[in-house]
Amino acid sequence: MIELRGLSYSYPDGTPALRGINMKIDKGERVAVIGPNGAGKSTLFLHLNGILRPTTGEVIIDGKKMEYSRDLIKIRQKVGIVFQNPDDQLFSPTVREDVAFGPMNLGLPMDEVEERVRDALQKVGITGYENRAPHHLSGGEKKRVAIAGILAMKPEIMVLDEPTTGLDPETADGIIRILLELSMEGITVIISSHDVEIINQFAERVFVLNNGKLIAEGTPREIFRDAELISRASLRLPRTADLMNRLRMAGFEVDVKLTVEETYHELLHLLGGDAYHLLLHFLREEKQHRLIHILGEEKYHQLLHALKES
Repeated sequence: MIELRGLSYSYPDGTPALRGINMKIDKGERVAVIGPNGAGKSTLFLHLNGILRPTTGEVIIDGKKMEYSRDLIKIRQKVGIVFQNPDDQLFSPTVREDVAFGPMNLGLPMDEVEERVRDALQKVGITGYENRAPHHLSGGEKKRVAIAGILAMKPEIMVLDEPTTGLDPETADGIIRILLELSMEGITVIISSHDVEIINQFAERVFVLNNGKLIAEGTPREIFRDAELISRASLRLPRTADLMNRLRMAGFEVDVKLTVEETYHELLHLLGGDAYHLLLHFLREEKQHRLIHILGEEKYHQLLHALKES
């Protein structure tokens, strides 16, 4: 559905931002683009609906090369972008007017505009906010309004730049749940994020950017098994993957798992009685606290009890 061929972009002063990006994203996929600050994630996203025009290379949408003409309005109906800072997108006096802005500019009848506004607000869980002022909302509520404004355009592809930045864990989880629900409806969802735990929870496929180059792609498990790659990209491993990699380096035959539940069962399954004493020796106090933090105290003690009985 989206393909980038040899996409490069330089800023007006000649500084290169993207270097020969080749990328293909299929319809309905949940994709994450990760990388350190300055890697080119936001610049890449601005090419996906024609806000930026590549210096060289092509953007292909549904098999058609993007043309930078009046036809861009059709592309922007199909590909909606939610910026990292929702204040960059919210400018109307009320939530209703903000969400209605896009459909009204399509020249739709008012009854259809109102229906789209209702549907979009319901999908993001803020029905009843129609008459509230966007600048009086919390960060998470603003993010939901920004998402609703894009949903009201009925896009096939949603692109979200750091959708959980600045949000508390519960609010961030709520945003990810919305995106997962949209994916289930057939919308292609592409996000960028520094939060590797969120990537685990959300993505089917991950692209890694560094210094404007695409340096890796794969499933979350493939990407996060490669500790050297993550270090080279100036990122950190998910806590569970970090723990399992440390255990592997210490001689334990464990597979890298990405969720707490998977990690817990992997340890229970693979660590026998002989390994129990090695584990205690390896963990020491600092690492025991790390394991307790990851698994939770109850499961940590269940693990030790099971190992003692092995």
